[in-house]
Amino acid sequence: MQALLVLYMTHYLLLPGPLSHVLGFGPFKRFLEFLNHRPLSGEALASATYGFYAGFVYLTPLAGGLIADRLLGRTATVTIGASLMALGHFLMAFDVSFLLALSCLLIGVGCFKGNIAAQVGDLYAADDLRRADAFQIYYIGIQIAVIVSPLVCGTLGETVGWHWGFGAAGVGMLIGLMIYLKGRYALPKEKTRRGGEVVQRPRITARDRQAVALLVLLIPVLALSLIGNQEIFNAYLVWAEKNFQLIFFGHTMPITWMLSVDAFVSTILMAAAVLFWRWYATRWAEPSEITKMGIGITISAMAPAVLAAASVVVAASGHPVSLGWAFAFHFLNDLGFANVLPVGLALYSRAAPKGLEGLMIAVYYLQLFLGNLLTGYLGGFLDTIPAVNFWMLHVALMLVSAAVLFAARYFVGHILAPSYNAPAKASA
Repeated sequence: MQALLVLYMTHYLLLPGPLSHVLGFGPFKRFLEFLNHRPLSGEALASATYGFYAGFVYLTPLAGGLIADRLLGRTATVTIGASLMALGHFLMAFDVSFLLALSCLLIGVGCFKGNIAAQVGDLYAADDLRRADAFQIYYIGIQIAVIVSPLVCGTLGETVGWHWGFGAAGVGMLIGLMIYLKGRYALPKEKTRRGGEVVQRPRITARDRQAVALLVLLIPVLALSLIGNQEIFNAYLVWAEKNFQLIFFGHTMPITWMLSVDAFVSTILMAAAVLFWRWYATRWAEPSEITKMGIGITISAMAPAVLAAASVVVAASGHPVSLGWAFAFHFLNDLGFANVLPVGLALYSRAAPKGLEGLMIAVYYLQLFLGNLLTGYLGGFLDTIPAVNFWMLHVALMLVSAAVLFAARYFVGHILAPSYNAPAKASA
C-alpha cells in the first residue's frame, strides 16, 4: 500500500472516470478537507488520503492490543488481522470497493501489528539487552520483504495495471499468514483461559505509572522525528518522479523501485547497527535506548537536507539530478532510522508494565499515527512552496525532536532505566 497508494491515486483513481465509481468517496473527501482545513484536489488529495491511511494504520493497534491482551490472545488476533489485510488488498483490485478495502486494511493491521511485535518482546526478560538486537533483526526480516514487494507489486501496478499490483499484495499476505502459523511453535506459549476465569495481573507500581506517563508524553516528540522517513512513501515519490534521472537505455525506471533500493540499504544498515552495538558493548557501556534514538534522529535529519540541495541543483540547471543524490538520501535516512524505530520498540516493550505489553506497543505506534497525519498534511504543500523550503522544514522539525529526546534522557531518563532488581524470567 505504501508503494502504490499515492501513485495509484494521482495516476489513475483521481481521474474523473474511475473516481465516479468509488462508493462513498464524496463524503470521504469532505472529511479529509475538514481535517486539513482547506479544499483538496490532485496531489494534495492523494497526500491527505495517504496521511489518513498511514496514520490510522498505527491508531487501530490500540484496539488490537486490548483485544489480544483481554480477550482472544495474540495468535488468534494476529491471524484475524492478517486475513482481513489480505481481503483488503484483494478489494483494492476494484474501483468501487476502494474505501471498503481501506477499512479492512486498517482493522486488519490493528489486530496484527502491535501483537506480532509484542510476541518478539515476550522472548526476552525485561533486563535482557538482546531485546533491542531482536527488534532490529525483526525489522531486518520486514525490510527483506520490502525489497521484494515494490519490485513485484510496484512493477505490476505501474506497467501492467494497478489492480494487478494490489492483487499480488493480497497473495503475499496469505503466504505470510501461512508462514506465521507454521512457525508459531517457536514463539512464547500463551496461557489458555477458561470461561469466567479472572486473570490475575501484576500490581501497577508508582514507578510503572511514571514510566507510562513519560512514554505517552514522548509520542508527539517521536512523531516529529518520523516525517522525513514517512515522506518516502508520499511526497518523495512525487518529487522524485520529476527530479531524478530515471531513463536508462531508453526505458523509464518505475519510481516504486526506489522503495526497494531504500529497503535494501536499510536492511544492510540495520544489520550493521546490530553488529556495531554488540561490538561497542564489549568495550564500553552501551547507551540507553533514548540516547540511541536521539543519535539516529540527528543523522536521519540530514537526509531531507540532501533533497533540499538536490532541489537547488535542479532549479539552477533545469535538468534532473542523478540517482547518486537518491542513494545519499536513503543512506543517511536508513542509517539514522536503524537506531530509531526498532530501538523504540525495544524501549516500549521493556518499560511497559507486565500484562500491558501489547497495549503499550500499540501506544508506541501512536507516534506513527500522528507522524503520518502530519506527513500527509505537509506533503500537500510540495506544489505550493519551493522544494528547498519544503525539505528544510522537515530537517528543522526532526532536529527539534532529537533535541527534546536528549533533554528527556538527561532530566528524566532514570524513570525508564531497567529495573535489575525485578525477578527475571527465562530468556529465549
